[in-house]
Amino acid sequence: MDFDEQTCEQARLNRDARFDGRIFIGITTTGVYCRPVCPSPHARRENVRYFPSAAAAAEAGFRPCLRCRPEVAPGTPAWNGTSTTVSRGLRLIAEGALDASDIEALAERLGVTSRHLSRLFLRHLGASPTTIARTRRVLFAKQLLSDTNLTIAQIAMAAGFGSIRRFNDVFRQYYGRPPSEVRRLGRPPSLSEGEYVLRLAFRPPYDWDALLRFLAARAIPGVESARGGAYRRTILAEGCQGLLEVRPEPGLDMLRVRIQLPRPESLLQVVTQTRAMFDLAADPELIERHLGADPLLAPLLRAHPGRRLPGAWDACEVVIQALLDERCPPSRTRELLGLIAERYGAPVKFSAAPDLTRTFPRAQVLAAAGLDGLPGPAAQAVRAAARVLCTLEGATWRDQLLGQLRAAVQPEDSTLQYIAMRALDDPDAFPAEGWRVATGAGGAQRAPAGWQSRVQGWRPWRSYAALYLLDAASAG
Repeated sequence: MDFDEQTCEQARLNRDARFDGRIFIGITTTGVYCRPVCPSPHARRENVRYFPSAAAAAEAGFRPCLRCRPEVAPGTPAWNGTSTTVSRGLRLIAEGALDASDIEALAERLGVTSRHLSRLFLRHLGASPTTIARTRRVLFAKQLLSDTNLTIAQIAMAAGFGSIRRFNDVFRQYYGRPPSEVRRLGRPPSLSEGEYVLRLAFRPPYDWDALLRFLAARAIPGVESARGGAYRRTILAEGCQGLLEVRPEPGLDMLRVRIQLPRPESLLQVVTQTRAMFDLAADPELIERHLGADPLLAPLLRAHPGRRLPGAWDACEVVIQALLDERCPPSRTRELLGLIAERYGAPVKFSAAPDLTRTFPRAQVLAAAGLDGLPGPAAQAVRAAARVLCTLEGATWRDQLLGQLRAAVQPEDSTLQYIAMRALDDPDAFPAEGWRVATGAGGAQRAPAGWQSRVQGWRPWRSYAALYLLDAASAG
């Protein structure tokens, strides 16, 4: 656990939202576990136990609270532990690695034995990988029960359970009652068929305006837009076309996510990608405490707290955009991305977003495309990158992407760092050019003396530092 019991106790008594999702509270008299922000009356200290994850509380025999709803707590940052293996394992589990496989296969992908992997998870998270994965599915199913009109059978499939019977058994084990009874406790909203609205929590503060400006400047015409306080885009989920809209929920530390999708089976995948894209597992207090020790960054953090990493819906989009940015001005890059989407993307039509008319083409399409209209060197780079992406769609694509791109396309290091930050959700990427832009030492001039050692002091949060520096440069 990251915190001593005194810190946890103070967070519980103060209902401190900064600890939401970082600790869970088991109440021995009721057998229920809660979030630190739970509005229920405080239990006596001797009746309280603290856990580093919801799965750890579940593994200890506690049931999720129906009042504070642990299923909507902010996620745990995968990079916040001391174990790289655990961090990578959490990411793979979030991507569904244990939905259709077992712990032995996961351990093999991570290069360790299953026994060692279980030991690491128990040490850092208090629960086994299998329990982490099962808890993730159960909590998501509970959110669908409370917030959608999906049938129980549809929820079972959407949450990754193989059968209704299996879902009922596991759900009863976790909640002490069947899903049908929990469904009767809630009042799902009235929405059109194929439309879902979910609320995803974050730890405050959250600089939504800065994130939206970043996405707006890079939005692909016809595929995505970022204006009017909301981000919208077309999506492909297991071959189904859909629409995603994300905006802050007024008065709450949550984002309101509206999804249009013809089939619900892909909802867990869509929500997982949305959480990553909008950096909802970030811990701003931890990040800003570390970066704020540098006098260069401290005033930027105070002026604009809660900066989040702008992730990507699709790695292909970010890779193509970054390679075009090397060869074109930003306005020309957006024009070329729009051209690619118009010529090679699939047409869509949504009344809620009439300006979004295409999905972005998959890597397989671009690898074989003529790419007429793109400058020759840009077309060659796009095709080469698409071919790399085609070969990396398996389990190890994250580990191999940057090396394969370097070999096939020879991009600048700053381009690879940008791709790492957005496509790989790397909190510790840092394009060297970011410093030069921010300090006015652009062009062929050298960066200030000693900058490398200074930047090393920002680890493991260099991506956030780069965003603050680039924001300051844009504002100046």
